[in-house]
Amino acid sequence: MTLEGVVFDFDGVIANSEPLHLRVYQILLAQEGLPLSASVYYERYLGFDDIGVFEALARDRGLDIAGDRLTALVARKTEIFLRLVREGDVLFDGAAGCLTTVSAAVPIAIASGALRHEIEQILDGAGLRALVPVIVAAGETPKGKPAPDPYATAVEQMSRSVNRRIDPSRVVAIEDSRTGLRSARAAGLRTLGLATSFPAESLIEAERVLTDISHVTLALLDALAASDRAGKAEVHQ
Repeated sequence: MTLEGVVFDFDGVIANSEPLHLRVYQILLAQEGLPLSASVYYERYLGFDDIGVFEALARDRGLDIAGDRLTALVARKTEIFLRLVREGDVLFDGAAGCLTTVSAAVPIAIASGALRHEIEQILDGAGLRALVPVIVAAGETPKGKPAPDPYATAVEQMSRSVNRRIDPSRVVAIEDSRTGLRSARAAGLRTLGLATSFPAESLIEAERVLTDISHVTLALLDALAASDRAGKAEVHQ
């Protein structure tokens, strides 16, 4: 195969957790007397990690969120989010099968704006943690998405895990947001978009677009890694 590895985003790709994140932000903002609609969240804040969301909210809404208050809000957000996760299964249909199939063929990793313990708790609950040797989570790189740091770090760690250099141009990043796709492209990866959080036509940084992870196949990933880079996304149902 041409394909040398796959790096998955987490929220909106493996886990259908964006609605949970939104619900927690709404709970916390309600305590400030501020609304946060789904449309505004998905348009403005999706793709950032927790610190990035609160910092952007502070700028947009004129809130005094910094220092100890920011730390406390992130901790409270995590507490509420994990409680909601324990209440039900949050994996997308087909996610477990995709991770199992792809990890049996090539190294895989997760590069996410979610916190490590959030990712690990969901993977542990689904019995999938052992399939993912490399996780790059929020706060673990100098800069988050859309900077290339998360994806570049994931490829570096994957290379160390297999004791050989993995070529980023033969690694496919699977993302649901333009912020994440920009990060992957900047790190030199190939890009596959999933239209789970945004309409397919808006994922213009992706070389291919699918409706969700249930349509991802090893053959498609290998073909993408082997193909010339496309100037415009191809949409597949």
